[in-house]
Amino acid sequence: MNCTICKTGQTGPGKVTVTLQRGESVVVIKDVPADVCDDCGEYYLSEAVAERIYALADEAVARHAEVEVVRYAA
Repeated sequence: MNCTICKTGQTGPGKVTVTLQRGESVVVIKDVPADVCDDCGEYYLSEAVAERIYALADEAVARHAEVEVVRYAA
């Protein structure tokens, strides 16, 4: 797929680090599978992966974590 941001790169399978902020909590999720642009580095998550990282962020907020770093696991 062509990257929708830079218009010149091609996306392919890779892993990224996603940082989310929910209220006062910051959640960093490493090794998230994504399609990554080989030119600009923009990444695209599948719906299933996005749902999983949002669930991880919700769990961190429920624990009242200020900063949490986790590794993605399906």
